Amino acid sequence: MKIILTGDIHNEFPKLNALISKKKPDLVICCGDFGYWPKVPWGTPLSKIKTQGAKILWCDGNHEDHWSLKERKSDEIEPNIIYMPRGSIYKLDDGRTILFMGGGDSIDKNMRKIGVDWFPEEIVTQKDLYDLPQVKVDIFVTHTCPEELVHDMIKFNPAKFGDPSTIALSELWRIYKPNLWFFGHWHKYKEMDMFGTKCYALGTCSYSYERWWMWLPERR
Repeated sequence: MKIILTGDIHNEFPKLNALISKKKPDLVICCGDFGYWPKVPWGTPLSKIKTQGAKILWCDGNHEDHWSLKERKSDEIEPNIIYMPRGSIYKLDDGRTILFMGGGDSIDKNMRKIGVDWFPEEIVTQKDLYDLPQVKVDIFVTHTCPEELVHDMIKFNPAKFGDPSTIALSELWRIYKPNLWFFGHWHKYKEMDMFGTKCYALGTCSYSYERWWMWLPERR
């Protein structure tokens, strides 16, 4: 099974379409800021994504319409385009289990309007850690990073310091201690190790010079 992980898409679905067309994955997993904006005139609808038979899984970032996500009738927003709520899991064909935990703080919220393009539900809270599945988790897909990795990422954007979401994600790690962790949000590619968990920060497709996608490493 060919699996691609991406960083922030930011509603730039033509770039995602081009990636799928060129690489022909079976599964695409986006680490938040996918670009779900169904109620604003500038938002490109998810129906414009050409999945070409691939399944797309995405968790929420800070830049999504969180109120519309609450109103969704199904996690499958469009055929083969599936929103993965916080704490949800997905089992791969090779037996590995992925846990999704979207969310993060918007540093530009002062320039946005609540209920239109900013939503207080963007922050990961301790409440998001209630009723988590009691299963072995091999892979995390989150939007931002845990507190332990902030010191590695903060140099790329100091304004993102102080996000309480990172503390909640540290708690999540202590519960599961996965083998792999993928996140976006910082718009920079970087590989790190966190007490035995291999971590990958993915860039954004908004910057042509950034590495914004990668193949999922095979199970060892």
